[in-house]
Amino acid sequence: MTNQRIDTIWFLPMTFCVMTFLFALSYAQVALGQDAEPTYKMSHDSSDFVNISEIVPDVILEIRYYSTYNFVGARIDGYEAPVALLTKEAAAALKKVSDELVAKGYRLKIFDAYRPQRAVDHFVRWSQDSSDVKMKAYFYPELKKDEIFPLGYVARHSGHSRGSTVDLTLFDMTTEREVDMGGTFDYFGALSHPDYKEISAEQFAARMLLRETMLRHGFKPIEEEWWHFTLKDEPFPDTYFDFPIDSKTVQLK
Repeated sequence: MTNQRIDTIWFLPMTFCVMTFLFALSYAQVALGQDAEPTYKMSHDSSDFVNISEIVPDVILEIRYYSTYNFVGARIDGYEAPVALLTKEAAAALKKVSDELVAKGYRLKIFDAYRPQRAVDHFVRWSQDSSDVKMKAYFYPELKKDEIFPLGYVARHSGHSRGSTVDLTLFDMTTEREVDMGGTFDYFGALSHPDYKEISAEQFAARMLLRETMLRHGFKPIEEEWWHFTLKDEPFPDTYFDFPIDSKTVQLK
C-alpha cells in the first residue's frame, strides 16, 4: 500500500471526528445560551448627528457624565462638552415629545443622549476596580459593584452609542422644579424599574406620563430604567459610534 493511500485512510476518519466535535461544541453552546461573541460595526462619522438644543430649544440639560456627579464619580471619557447629541431622526421625534409636553406645562430635562464607545469602555474599566466604590451610597447602595453589568444597568455596548437613545425626565414649569419620579437618575435598583409600585400615586403617574408620551412618538423603553428610551426605528441599529462630544460636534446642525 502506498504512503498516499495510508495518509488518505488516516485523514478521512480524523476529519470526520474533528467535524463531529465542532458540531457538538456548537450545539452545546447554543443550548447553553453561549452564542459566539457578536461583531460590532464601529464608526467615527458624526455627520448624521445633531445638537439636541438646536432642534428642541425648550430642552434643559444636565449632562451627568460631563460632571463628577455620576456613578463613577469622575468626568467620563469622550464627554468634552456639556451638550447632548442624537441622530437626526431621534432628535426630530423628541421634538414632537417636547411640543406635546410643553403644551401640558412641562419641559424635558436630559441627563444623557449619544454616548461615545470610549465612555462605555471607561465604565468597563471602572467596574474592574473593586476598590473604587466612592459613589456606592448614592447610586448602587443595594448592589455589589460586580452585579451592575450582569443585571443590565450598564452594558459593554450601549444603545446610547448607536445615537438614538436618551435618558431624561420631566421639569414642571409651574413649580420650576424637576418632577418627583420617586427615584433618581442612574439609581441601580428595583426602585428605578418603570413599573415599581412602592412609590406614591403621583410619582407613578409622572413616570407614566413621560413613558406614554415617549412611546406615542416612536420611542421604546427598557425594564430597568424609567428614564431610558430608544427610538424604535433607529437609523443605525448595528453601528456604534465613538466620536467625542467636543467643540466640533457641538456645532453640528
